Amino acid sequence: MERSTIVSRVPVSAFLETGRQALDLELVAGKAGLPRTIREAALNRPGLALSGFFDYFAHRRIQVLGMAENAYLASMPAVERGQRLREFFAQKIPCIVVTRHKRIFPELMLLAEEFKVPLLRSGQITMHFINSATIIMENLVAPRMTAQGTMVEIMGIGVLIEGKPGLGKSETALGLIKRGHSLVSDDVTALRLDSAGALIGAPVSAIRYHMEIRGLGIIHVPSLFGVTSVREEKRLDLVATLFEVGTMEEPDRSGQTRLTRTLLGVEVPQVLLGVKPGRDLVTLVETAALDYQLRRLGHDAAKELDERLISLMSGGKAASE
Repeated sequence: MERSTIVSRVPVSAFLETGRQALDLELVAGKAGLPRTIREAALNRPGLALSGFFDYFAHRRIQVLGMAENAYLASMPAVERGQRLREFFAQKIPCIVVTRHKRIFPELMLLAEEFKVPLLRSGQITMHFINSATIIMENLVAPRMTAQGTMVEIMGIGVLIEGKPGLGKSETALGLIKRGHSLVSDDVTALRLDSAGALIGAPVSAIRYHMEIRGLGIIHVPSLFGVTSVREEKRLDLVATLFEVGTMEEPDRSGQTRLTRTLLGVEVPQVLLGVKPGRDLVTLVETAALDYQLRRLGHDAAKELDERLISLMSGGKAASE
């Protein structure tokens, strides 16, 4: 089962929670406004708005007050500053972030409570804050979905192992981990589309770093195999679909037919691997990942063999003539 979601609005509370540590964020005032939604991923420095010019004002974005904005506000008489800020708050902005741990004007605090607009503060330099916060917002608004399957990293290749329950997805992943590869997620994989159009797989937070193995129960992977045996997230490069032999049409054995799996609108290369007693799925998935890497580098074994056979056949025919 797969479920996709396109997020177009992000609550300020989600931005605060996600960026609390990475952005050194703290809530200063306006707690009642945390449910407000941020409707654009980009951030805005409202210099013109603070001067009273609101044409083309990006009011749907997080508003950032850096050193320049604070210096401008400090240059105003208190009465004028209060009026300009009131007009600013009246634009239905989602939230305000004051960077560099700058002193917050009393008018900002009072208006944040009055208009129920969250007022946040960060210790980061404004430029660094905007760069990091933009990445966080792009992740929060990115189209995302959950896919049934176990994801592993094999020598830099992100592989999603999918198939019906009981075919050995987790056991195959466990075998790959024992060979030195890494687990991204078990059983359910969260996928999102990043700004470059790549699919990024990550574990569901509730079961991060854990696997369920039939007969063993729940295991904690880094405790057994070390911290290098897990990954926080990985780009999805290949889908390995397990199926029980005899339940579906066998794939082209020559390997020249290239299958793809469409996830969030992205076509991902796919291999079909039949499951039957005695078949080494660990080696098959590992080999499929390495073969994908070779093909990405321009080396296609099936195509090269086909061309060689055609060349030999053509040469033999020419010799007989």
